Amino acid sequence: MSVGILFPGQGSQHVGMGRDLFEARPDLLGDLADHILGFSLRGICLDGPEDDLTRTEHAQPALFALSFALWDTLAHEAGFTPAGCAGHSLGEYTALTAAGVFDFDSALSVVARRGQAMADAADLEPSGMAALLGSEEDEAEAICAGRRETGGRLEVANINAPGQVVVAGGMADIEWLVENARDLGVRRVIPLKVSGAFHSTFMTPAAETLAIALAGVELGDPRFPVWANATGRPHMPDEIRESLTRQVVSPVRFAESLTDMAGAGIDTFVHVGPGDVTAGLARRTLPDANVLVVSGIEDIGAAAEAIGTMP
Repeated sequence: MSVGILFPGQGSQHVGMGRDLFEARPDLLGDLADHILGFSLRGICLDGPEDDLTRTEHAQPALFALSFALWDTLAHEAGFTPAGCAGHSLGEYTALTAAGVFDFDSALSVVARRGQAMADAADLEPSGMAALLGSEEDEAEAICAGRRETGGRLEVANINAPGQVVVAGGMADIEWLVENARDLGVRRVIPLKVSGAFHSTFMTPAAETLAIALAGVELGDPRFPVWANATGRPHMPDEIRESLTRQVVSPVRFAESLTDMAGAGIDTFVHVGPGDVTAGLARRTLPDANVLVVSGIEDIGAAAEAIGTMP
């Protein structure tokens, strides 16, 4: 059995998440984290309100911190090293920290700056995202290209799984997409509850800020392969900063990452973090794979036993 770890991105947050982790891991989720962030991590995760937790500048560091704390607890208690890992968007930072590329404090600081920069970029002009259900990447690319030819700004943002592509653009582009879905051959268009057109050129100002933040952080070599969103392939150590900068303005190739991980021999995927989104994407992309979910400390024992790591 070869195990890969998957970490969730923004959208998996919910008020009340991580109660068990705040009790178990004050070393990671206590005063130092609050000092780095400038707000109470425990307060916003456990008490919300939801509108505050959902804000990009809060959701990203909160999900990173809880997902890493859960991974660190799993790794120490179960005593295993994965064959590789990947994360969806924000989750890529969790994956790189799990592999030792970032230390936790530095990663939390960078993620906080990333979240604020993306929120600031989203505030510059009205924009959003929409899921195209039943569409593949080539179909979505053709729709986006057609819209751009008429002056629109529509781009493919996430290739999540077969038949699940997300696009990003101005609000006028999203509205056009919803109104013309049937004529475009799209089975269903679902506008997403996000504050901006993430993973598109709308985020160019955020990429510039992120590049500066990453330049000031020391990076280590990964202890195991980490698949990059921008390429769907394992990171090359000397290209990590460039890849992470490019990630905020280019598509998240999560389905490609999953397929490539399977091609490298990984047959069991464990979602680690709030929710279970990456588990669902793994099941859709790789129907024959074993998929487990660790969304809280109570899941660690069963997961460890399932992957054969307990005595």
